[in-house]
Amino acid sequence: MDRQTVALLGGTGFIGSRLVNALVDAGKHVRIGTRRRDHARHLSMLPVEIVELDAFDTRALARFVAGAHAAVNLVGVLHGGRGTPYGPGFERAHVALPGALAAACVEVGVRRVLHMSALGADSNGPSMYQRSKGDGEAALHAVAASGSLALTIFRPSVVFGPGDAFLNTFATLQRTLPVLPLAMPDARFQPVFVGDVVQAFVNTLDLAASHGKTYELGGPTVYTLEALVRYCGTLVGRQARIVRLPDALARLQARVFECLPGEPVITRDNLASMSVPNVLSGPLAPELGISPASLESIAPAYLGDAAQRSRFDWFRSRR
Repeated sequence: MDRQTVALLGGTGFIGSRLVNALVDAGKHVRIGTRRRDHARHLSMLPVEIVELDAFDTRALARFVAGAHAAVNLVGVLHGGRGTPYGPGFERAHVALPGALAAACVEVGVRRVLHMSALGADSNGPSMYQRSKGDGEAALHAVAASGSLALTIFRPSVVFGPGDAFLNTFATLQRTLPVLPLAMPDARFQPVFVGDVVQAFVNTLDLAASHGKTYELGGPTVYTLEALVRYCGTLVGRQARIVRLPDALARLQARVFECLPGEPVITRDNLASMSVPNVLSGPLAPELGISPASLESIAPAYLGDAAQRSRFDWFRSRR
């Protein structure tokens, strides 16, 4: 019997790379679409198919998903420029791409679609990020309403794990800054382990009961942003003095970061997103088949002193 093919967009990043491994372990043939083949070189040792793809070329996208059992979209951006109702980067990645993927799947007869959205996705939300995520979901639902798609959407809180851009950022700041001006210190999050997010995708891929469902994903504990930053400081053995910024200074800080070269640490749109608690509205759905790992059971292994010493020892061994 031929292995089922899963066509995956966003398969080279933090979550996607782990999902690729999990799908291969589950016996699936994984077809990864990427703008440049070298972005997937860390996956080249796996028995996967890597396709250079302009996902916004509708004909190329249809060819990419053709013959697949399912299509999975993990593409997302945190910073998409400014605009109304959202910036062009958000529109392109969060709205246009899901709509194009849905249309391509209908064209070539691929019914199963799994989509990564975000907790707080809302077409009327306070941030461009949330509004674009909400409109992306709406674009998928508009196509699925005809019965041509078996759609499942996931809305995770902030995702943590080795290599994340969340806890690692706070750990780096704690190591380097004696004083840490912190915007939105009381913002609430329910961090979810990347392995649990991946397992939710794998467990529902062939689960008919998940068709038409939207699942929130979060860990077992809700934290304030300040508590998370302090915990990272504990793990790295350095506690910066945290200065809780009032809203006006937080917006000024974000505006300054937006003007600096490279990816900003925080933006005004991030602040708008954090004005809404990033927590689950209820318990995890039992059909997901996951028991979420705690932050405390995972983070010390990649942020703590032992992890740092291990990396230093590896570096010395290479000299």
